[in-house]
Amino acid sequence: MVSTAFPVFTSHTGIVVPLDRANVDTDQIIPKQFLKSIKRTGFGENLFDSWRYQDEGTIGKTNRIINPDFVLNDPKYKEASILLARRNFGCGSSREHAVWAILQYGIRCVLAPSYADIFYNNSFNNGLLPIELADSLIDRLFIEALQPSPMTVDVDLAQQSISSSGGITATFDIDSTRKHRLMTGMDNVALTLEHQVLIEEFEVTHRQRMPWLFND
Repeated sequence: MVSTAFPVFTSHTGIVVPLDRANVDTDQIIPKQFLKSIKRTGFGENLFDSWRYQDEGTIGKTNRIINPDFVLNDPKYKEASILLARRNFGCGSSREHAVWAILQYGIRCVLAPSYADIFYNNSFNNGLLPIELADSLIDRLFIEALQPSPMTVDVDLAQQSISSSGGITATFDIDSTRKHRLMTGMDNVALTLEHQVLIEEFEVTHRQRMPWLFND
């Protein structure tokens, strides 16, 4: 059995944090000074660093000065696990760290009208669900999310639907291969290893047919 690369996503219910900004780029999601590791860990604390804090962030810095006006620092959204955003989310450079930072902060799903292509692909490769919804629907969700009480949203990937605590419902489109990837927790390597038996059989027959290619 092939092991999963990230937690399986079938359904999720969470508080929604509204980030009311368009064209949020990857350097704003995780600034460049924090890109010195490829271990996929330790990035969540620096998500939206230049917006979350009033001092300059560097690796390992403690006793940060919190920006009370930034939405992620609002106690109402402390346990948020769904991010509501505007158009062209994740634009800018292709850094995969942006998705890692979002996931490590605790966000499992993003709701937005559109995404930058590379960020969108990176999301599925790492277990983050980016849902595309019409601008008019995103507007309605922002209105609800900014009410005094936190808004929760139920996301059902199997049914490709969402429903908010305020009664907003919608369906969304998703490529079947990407859907399978999230619902099985498999990245590109894990999906390839699903065919491990066929790969091994090919290697044996290829060696038999063309032995001169191998230096045994």
